[in-house]
Amino acid sequence: MTLSVISAEEVARLLPYEECIPLMREAMIALSSGRTRQLLRGIIDLDGGRAFGVMPGALDGGPFGAKLVSVFPDNFEKGGRSHQGVVALFDPETGAPVAILDAGEITAIRTAAASAAATDVIARRDATRLAILGYGEQAWRHVQAIRHVRSIEQVSVWGRSIDRAVAFAQRVVETGLDSAAAPNAAAAVSQADIICTVTAAPEPILTSAMVRDGAHINAVGSSRAGPAEIATDLVARARFFADHREGVLAQGAEFLRARAEGRIDDDHLLGEIGEVMAGSLPGRLGDTDVTLYKSLGSILQDLAAGWHVHERLSRDNEAGY
Repeated sequence: MTLSVISAEEVARLLPYEECIPLMREAMIALSSGRTRQLLRGIIDLDGGRAFGVMPGALDGGPFGAKLVSVFPDNFEKGGRSHQGVVALFDPETGAPVAILDAGEITAIRTAAASAAATDVIARRDATRLAILGYGEQAWRHVQAIRHVRSIEQVSVWGRSIDRAVAFAQRVVETGLDSAAAPNAAAAVSQADIICTVTAAPEPILTSAMVRDGAHINAVGSSRAGPAEIATDLVARARFFADHREGVLAQGAEFLRARAEGRIDDDHLLGEIGEVMAGSLPGRLGDTDVTLYKSLGSILQDLAAGWHVHERLSRDNEAGY
């Protein structure tokens, strides 16, 4: 069997959001219904706040494999990618490796698509105002993905550099949306229906007092114990959902901080977003609820997205495209 090496450009072409969002929904339902296997991610700390991660897993009746990824946040400041690596896919029938895919592009698309899938099931249906805290790659991807599940009319942006936030907002305007940079995080989120935190902030940037009733939050930037974007008072206030319960209880920085401070216990984690998607767990109970989806990222998302790309490319090759 031929081993395919699939580039970032091919991943981008073959994994549009309108296809990836339902893939993420099905992957998270599979996770929450016990039809998957995965280990907690292994992380090796490197110098300068950098890290190397390994994430193995398997979809029952589907592919198995692993993601090897480096996280170099300072690369973004130099115009490069913060997440780089490979996703290795193995055939479930033969056990043979069948594809190596660019992990940076898969991670970029599937992370935002998973947030969009979560937003679709727990954000208010009439949500039109989006706030993005951050202006890096995931900020842009989340603007693109969230538009597939809600009729977004306005995007407010905040980041540490006002110049970069202004440039990001202008980029959003060029897509046909109203957008502006805010002078601080509080101003950015004050009227937001949906808030996406996609920063590398080591300490919380979003507090309960900043967030209006009825808002939904996708907490994405911190993928390990330690750096936290969300303050403990907001964690305690929100209806809190995980992508993977075991992962958040072990590595979800915001949840761990709030628990350590005695503001919550493990029962505050209401369940996994896949349970809400499957209809087995209530999500939003009312229009004034503040809901929070904690995204650590899962190898199952990578496997589902990667296998979809691999199969599409195989079909294209067979058709002679």
